[in-house]
Amino acid sequence: MHKISYSGYRFPTEIIQQSIWLYFRFTLSFRDVEDLLAERGITVSYETVRRWVNHFGPMIAADLRKRRPKPCTTWHLDEVYLKIAGRTVYLWRAIDAEGEVLDVLVQFKRNKHAALKLMRKLLKKYGFVPDRLITDGLRSYGAAAHDLGISNRHASGRWQNNRAENSHQPTRRRERKMQRFKSLGSAQRFLSAHAAVFSTFNVQRHLTSAPTHRVLRAAAMRTWREAEMAA
Repeated sequence: MHKISYSGYRFPTEIIQQSIWLYFRFTLSFRDVEDLLAERGITVSYETVRRWVNHFGPMIAADLRKRRPKPCTTWHLDEVYLKIAGRTVYLWRAIDAEGEVLDVLVQFKRNKHAALKLMRKLLKKYGFVPDRLITDGLRSYGAAAHDLGISNRHASGRWQNNRAENSHQPTRRRERKMQRFKSLGSAQRFLSAHAAVFSTFNVQRHLTSAPTHRVLRAAAMRTWREAEMAA
């Protein structure tokens, strides 16, 4: 495994890593990160933070995804609209039964072709067919599942897909903070990286005791530290 090279940058590695972690871990803007660093006596412009995030963020996220355990065999798929440059696009998201974000895909359409693209990407990425594929009532999912020969594993209905619908909430918060995404490519890059970080730190606080939560949180932080040093 190769190390991420932070050479050639004026600021120490620790400051770069902390800036990236703050931006992805919390609902902050680049200017918020600039102010937090300034409060600690570190003068960094928000544009510098943006360059760090855009350059190192995808590499760290890719390593985080490699470290995640195999997902559950029940998958939830859902789509939500986004406004980018005045145009409506759709964010397709897949999560497993424990809330692990499997993948996100920003597309212009909300049809069978778009659903097929997401499903094929998931099947290729994870190498197995889920026992259950749960969606809302959008007919595109059923048509795509039929084309893939997994209709018998597909289920849809009222309230069955609340888990996937609730998983869009962090995206909505970031979208408001960023005053909407500026382009399809930037939205895909950010949401893919954000999903990896979110899954790493999503330790289900409401389902665990305080001691267990501290252990899981420490493990998530160790995983992040390892990922930010490797590519």
